[in-house]
Amino acid sequence: MQDLANKAVEAALAGGARYADARVVESRTETLRLRNGIVDAMEDAETIGLGLRVLAEGAWGFASSRELSVPAIQRTSAQALEVARASARVSGEPVELGPPVVSRGQYQTPIQIDPFSIDPQEKLSLLQRADRNMGQREGVRLRLGNLVSIRERKWFANSEGAATEQTIYELGGGIMAVAVGEGEVQQRSYPTSFGRQQVTAGWEAALAWDLPGHAERVAAEAVELLSADPCPSGPRTLILGGDQVALQVHESCGHPIELDRVYGTEAAFAGTSFLTPEKLGSFRYGSEAVNLTAESVRPLGLGTFAWDDEGVPAQSTPIVREGVFHGYLMSRETAARLGVVSNGCMRASGWNRIPLVRMTNVSLEPGRWALPELLADSEGAIFMETNRSWSIDDRRYNFQFGTEVGYEIRGGKLGRLLRNCTYTGITPEFWNSCDAVCDASQWTMYGTPNCGKGQPGQQMHTGHGASPARFRNVRIGVIG
Repeated sequence: MQDLANKAVEAALAGGARYADARVVESRTETLRLRNGIVDAMEDAETIGLGLRVLAEGAWGFASSRELSVPAIQRTSAQALEVARASARVSGEPVELGPPVVSRGQYQTPIQIDPFSIDPQEKLSLLQRADRNMGQREGVRLRLGNLVSIRERKWFANSEGAATEQTIYELGGGIMAVAVGEGEVQQRSYPTSFGRQQVTAGWEAALAWDLPGHAERVAAEAVELLSADPCPSGPRTLILGGDQVALQVHESCGHPIELDRVYGTEAAFAGTSFLTPEKLGSFRYGSEAVNLTAESVRPLGLGTFAWDDEGVPAQSTPIVREGVFHGYLMSRETAARLGVVSNGCMRASGWNRIPLVRMTNVSLEPGRWALPELLADSEGAIFMETNRSWSIDDRRYNFQFGTEVGYEIRGGKLGRLLRNCTYTGITPEFWNSCDAVCDASQWTMYGTPNCGKGQPGQQMHTGHGASPARFRNVRIGVIG
């Protein structure tokens, strides 16, 4: 496979490319889904192909092929060069890539148990046990469970001498109970939103989640929400659970720091960003309690790897330090426009997609608060967790989120149960209202396996570490 990637690069150079890189990607995805105890899906899919990116006459061209013969590689190279030359007819700045990338080596996600070594019937049995436990609670109308195992092997080569091979494993899964009654429809998920946590790990992750052990609680909470008090309205102190903080980071922190959005190349579909370059190094993004990092080296993150899809090594980048905005997610091209070097954030969802600037693991670093101390210090605040809905404008500025569940904090504990909880805000105002972040004991790496971007669309898997955090004077209870 490495030879095929090399041949594709050589063919592009022979055809007149100034630069070329090629990826051969082989992926396997096993999916199991259960719906009210009945198997809804049991799939095992494999795909393999080559994607070739070329730079000719100052413009990019891309082509791909599921056929991996030498004649197919020649055709793919010719097509990519044709696209580049056609693109060069449109006025624009010539592409510059900065220093050469000459990475070499091999990498594999550290796992304890290969998820593909586990019999599908054993996986199905785990989901069935969880389903039976959810089914014991009267009032639950819909029970869902899923498990996803992924293995992706990738061979990369470029015209500067890079040659890498990496194998990435992912394990995803979860459960959800939906209850109906009293004019309400309520849901509870575990381990996180929409019944799906996902990490770079093996089967050991599913064992640690213990879906059957949490199933009865999940179902009971869904039913209890039917008769819970509605979320109060107005400005309140708000504490978000770690899983909701993770999505808040994804939507209001991760997307606006994508440098291609800042330069306008994603404006037609994904949008732009309010974090324009003159703000770098000086803009007060949040309070001193807010520290954000983008990196691809932390265990379990869906953005964890050894090299991105330009061959740039994995690394860690400060995004916000003590509330001040310091960094972007970058490609070689966008970094060169800014006068810096890429931090390795170019990723493609498969062999037939061109790499784009994407989130790796964008995380809110732990603070100093123990959760019991934070609750004791937040009398009357509202605690919300587990996302149910979200909306944010294309500049990533104004937002509204809804959660599955909320609680009123009384006497240092989670008290009255609340349903249909929502909150709204403006990104920098919201993060400047953050005055407390919980410590590392509450910090978890969450996975977002459905981040959409690009035309044609790509679903990327991103990671977000977070712990519970407190925000002052937030408008809650807004519907519509």
